[in-house]
Amino acid sequence: MAEQLLNVQNLVVSVADEDKEILHGVNLTINRGETHVLMGPNGAGKSTLGSTLMGDPRYKINDGKISFEGQDITELSADKISKLGMFISFQNPVEIPGITLSNFIRTSIENKTGEHIRLWDFKKELTKTMEILNMDPSYADRDLNVGFSGGEKKKAEILQLLMLKPSLAILDETDSGLDVDAVRTVSKGVEEYKKSVGGALIVITHSTRILEALDIDQTHVLVSGNIVAEGDGSIVDDINENGFEKYINQ
Repeated sequence: MAEQLLNVQNLVVSVADEDKEILHGVNLTINRGETHVLMGPNGAGKSTLGSTLMGDPRYKINDGKISFEGQDITELSADKISKLGMFISFQNPVEIPGITLSNFIRTSIENKTGEHIRLWDFKKELTKTMEILNMDPSYADRDLNVGFSGGEKKKAEILQLLMLKPSLAILDETDSGLDVDAVRTVSKGVEEYKKSVGGALIVITHSTRILEALDIDQTHVLVSGNIVAEGDGSIVDDINENGFEKYINQ
């Protein structure tokens, strides 16, 4: 029997300090190791859902419940949710001057595990993982995302994913704005995460490029804050060929 990892019940979300409701009763269940795709037109609420699951303070939960690893995380902060084993790769990763990529990842791992990591062991694993992503090793000693190209920022996000080894990763349009080679490298990293960690995925995307190498367990179509259709990977193919029109008109 499949082991439930994430359960979202009747999630109603608005922008913090505003009356604007974005999500209107979303239900979602993800079992351990599954790959779920979340698709929808611009403004549907996809990124809001991903950010809310991670405890983003920009959003307010008006109703509903989020359970992760059997624990109610509805009111938990982002750092506590991250410690439990959830991760998000942002659509537009922020620059953090003064903190190197290497130190950021090492500190994140130690905060998650509560254990000290020997520097030699950490650097050895970091170097090996950067090689998988075809990343210039000098980026490890550069300030996080400062002066990085769009592709290198996305690679840095996937590097964090592979090093942190979360049980659930939310990829928020990780393939957005990347050229073919960068998408291929990022996809290779996501494949490595599935193979080595066996974690679950929520892939938020407009396109299908990053999905080509993944076995999709379920697809959810979000329109105007509501999940209007669910099914297998064939929905991705349908949207890729015909767009969202029929889902918008439901």
